[in-house]
Amino acid sequence: MSNPVPEVPAVRLQGIGKRFPGVIANDNINIDVMRGTIHAIVGENGAGKSTLMKILYGVQRPDSGTIEVDGTQVSMGSPADAIKSGVGMVFQHFQLADNLTVLENVVLGAEKLHGIGGRARKRIVEISDSYSLGVEPDELVEDLGVGARQRVEILKVLYRGARTIILDEPTAVLVPQEVDELFGNLRGLKDEGLAVIFISHKLDEVLSVADEITVIRRGTTVTTVTDPSSVTARDLAELMVGSELPQASSEAS
Repeated sequence: MSNPVPEVPAVRLQGIGKRFPGVIANDNINIDVMRGTIHAIVGENGAGKSTLMKILYGVQRPDSGTIEVDGTQVSMGSPADAIKSGVGMVFQHFQLADNLTVLENVVLGAEKLHGIGGRARKRIVEISDSYSLGVEPDELVEDLGVGARQRVEILKVLYRGARTIILDEPTAVLVPQEVDELFGNLRGLKDEGLAVIFISHKLDEVLSVADEITVIRRGTTVTTVTDPSSVTARDLAELMVGSELPQASSEAS
């Protein structure tokens, strides 16, 4: 009987390094992100999370290390390269034109995929329905709330064929109800076999939605927690800062 073949990661980052004048942003970063999971990446401000995701999305080039997508080594020289490799990114600050409809925003720059008419509309509705995004193609973006705009951004990357989706601090602009709706959408994506990379510093939220959590401190990976139920927000915070946090006083003030 043959041994089972190990599952190939959706994304494998090996030995990623990036330096800027006077700053080491990333140093020997190693992360495996599996399909059908929500993989959170946490760290303090300045820990190197944003730089790492810009490298994966082709906004910046690494000085060292390799990137593999579904077992194939790739070179992310631009966001277009990332999109061709099936990697999409939803930024914290949305990149939508308020005066255009949802359809016009989604197809902008991707007209060759399904045109700009009926085929595009059909595909947008299919994606929206498949992942319960609740997006209407003919709505003006300026009439949408923040949560709905974010869902349009998610639909944009899915429309372009993304199988791995990076979300940079996606809950920073949302109210609690919208956070719950977003997490429902993310669980729907992972249930369909997509890989979701969730960048956040809100540790309670991370623990509620993530299947795996990678902690980054001072530009390097500290650990990956494969069972989030085994740790607390305090545990993660201590891993992020590299020392034990002071105990809260039990004395009445």
